[in-house]
Amino acid sequence: MTGIDPRALRSAFGSFMTGVTVVTAMDDHQKPVGFTANSFTSVSLEPPLLLVCLAKTSGNYDVLTAAANFAVNVLAEDQTEVSNTFARPVEDRFATVKWRRGPNGGPVLEGVCAWFDCSMHQQVDAGDHVILVGEVQAFDSTPAPGLGYVRGAYVTPSTGADLLTSGTDLVVSAIIIRDGHVLLVDSGDGGSGLPEAAVKTDGASAALTALIAGTDVPAEPGFVYSVFEDTGRRRQHISFLCQADAGVPSRGTFVPLSPAALDDISDPAVLSMLERLSQEMELGQFGIYFGNQNRGQVRPVLQGD
Repeated sequence: MTGIDPRALRSAFGSFMTGVTVVTAMDDHQKPVGFTANSFTSVSLEPPLLLVCLAKTSGNYDVLTAAANFAVNVLAEDQTEVSNTFARPVEDRFATVKWRRGPNGGPVLEGVCAWFDCSMHQQVDAGDHVILVGEVQAFDSTPAPGLGYVRGAYVTPSTGADLLTSGTDLVVSAIIIRDGHVLLVDSGDGGSGLPEAAVKTDGASAALTALIAGTDVPAEPGFVYSVFEDTGRRRQHISFLCQADAGVPSRGTFVPLSPAALDDISDPAVLSMLERLSQEMELGQFGIYFGNQNRGQVRPVLQGD
């Protein structure tokens, strides 16, 4: 396996807290097959491994377990219908989607926010499922937000924000990530912090969009990463994990997610949040924080079938 940059792969893995994926492969007749899953997890960077879970009752079981390679397509927030198509017993799931063969031969769907083209590395029996471990041979990702699925409903960054706008004293902040670096700005008290803005009557989505636009960095609004009550300032705080592409910020600078680079952050709650993010990006496993500025719980993003 050659050509995989571990740093770039870490950034791609870290772009998605959770999400709906379509796992694809080619059968013996070179016909594409695939199914919707939300059990995609990064396993290792060296070698670059990921896993997905496949039910033994799946109609794709024989093809996937016999395949020499497969692809994992992370759906974008506007691909709800693609998710539904690959979740239903449709005769030809690829009839209504555009796709191509990836560099390693796996079917890659158009319009996804990321794809990973893998060789089959290992299969692990796990009760009524089999765990497919793939070695990433090629991948690509974009800053576009992914499609989430929680408690029987699809979730996008916009819907997630709207669910949290019932309070009046509400502040949003943007954790803008690019290549393992986070954008920090002057916090106004001699230290650094995240870009943040008060939410007005047009809601959190609009506040977040305007906040990102004000940095002049092309970035896509991401999912809620932390929700906490700042009891000292009597306000609710919501932080969104956002992915950035190229661009020079009009204020602030991108710094590594390392203890030395984060030492200038003046708000202990923000510092703790970014330290957690650094650890979770290394592992590829994310959680959502609920609590106040001093104490709370990190609830892991559960992965299903």
